[in-house]
Amino acid sequence: MAPVRVELVTVGDELLIGDIVNGNAAWMGQALTRIGVAVSRSVVVGDTPEAITGAVNDALAHADADAVIITGGLGPTYDDRTRDVLAEMAGVALERDPMIEKRLRERAERYGVPLRPMALRMAEVPAGAAVLDNPAGSAPGLRLVLGGRPVFALPGVPYEMQAIMTGSVLPELDSGASSAQLTLRTAGVWESVIASRLASVEAMEGVDLAYLPSPAEVKVRITASGEAVLAAAEERVRDLLGPTVFGIGDETLALAVNRLLIARGESVAVAESLTGGLLGAELTSTAGSSAAFRGGVTAYATELKGSLLGVPEALLEERGAVDPQVAVEMAAGVRERLGATYGLAVTGVAGPDPQDAKPVGTVHIGISGPSGNRSVTPVLPLPSDGGRARPLVRRMTVVHALDLLRHEILGVAMVRDWEEDQEDREGLT
Repeated sequence: MAPVRVELVTVGDELLIGDIVNGNAAWMGQALTRIGVAVSRSVVVGDTPEAITGAVNDALAHADADAVIITGGLGPTYDDRTRDVLAEMAGVALERDPMIEKRLRERAERYGVPLRPMALRMAEVPAGAAVLDNPAGSAPGLRLVLGGRPVFALPGVPYEMQAIMTGSVLPELDSGASSAQLTLRTAGVWESVIASRLASVEAMEGVDLAYLPSPAEVKVRITASGEAVLAAAEERVRDLLGPTVFGIGDETLALAVNRLLIARGESVAVAESLTGGLLGAELTSTAGSSAAFRGGVTAYATELKGSLLGVPEALLEERGAVDPQVAVEMAAGVRERLGATYGLAVTGVAGPDPQDAKPVGTVHIGISGPSGNRSVTPVLPLPSDGGRARPLVRRMTVVHALDLLRHEILGVAMVRDWEEDQEDREGLT
């Protein structure tokens, strides 16, 4: 049986001009995929009646579209035009729904505010349309039939849209052919390397892989025709990627590191230069991190690396602050001063300008622990614009530092970088 296919239309000028990222389409796509519904197309249009009408007509013109879902344009203001457009397309009038009006009045009374006449626009419903309950807000969703197919209209407020999708839309569209899906998270290896290593998994029957990169991380989403196929694919991916995989689903790298430390009764302290506190903030972003995180020293100025962390002044004078041995001394210093099992340190050039003749993107990460002291110098892929590079350098440095700590705790070697991996990649492609 062919899967149910849906077209998405998201409405809002704020989406077109970039004031708001279209997170609704992403959430709906994921939710629909989980129940075996295919999204055949997703479009964004402005708030004009002409744009909304054109988008809905285009969606209905596609023979393989079983349903259309619209988000946005159901609020109380004059630029919320979706309900008016749908009524016109259906050739019916808008009618005041007494139950919605009653709920709006009760909601206003509960919050102790007057119900403005404009708010009653949300009680206007195209004649014959079904009202979809909105347990998270004021504007209800709507369901009507156009061109023989259901059209769902939902509010643009994300948590309201999600509530109506979960309660009303997904149960109706559920094809009963939901695929099995799992997302594995990796760090420190480029997307092209991950993909080449997983060539044999790509060839497995009933398996589809998607690669979702972010700075210094890649999510590998596995979609399979059933749970048994998914389990076999996951096992194969883990075998091929080894310790590059650090988590599943929403598990962050910081969470993985904290779990390892806590399980071993160990701790970490950080010394930061170019990241300015981001590394410590990431480590403390998870609940229970106080059991493993001792603290941090943000030694941004060069002289503080000596006075606070004990980096030898002669080393700083000879090599400057951006140096692998300086990173090692910072890590050893913060470990000793804060009494941690591991000391983790970062120094480098975030940009937009070079420092001490070192180019933007030069990063050294030092670690000090029971097995000794060492440093790594990750290769960071960067845009040519130094201004845009700065936040990327800082984010990637945090990821690489946490990944180094994770490997150190596990006592395993890190995967070779992409240049050294060239021969292996050619053998896998």
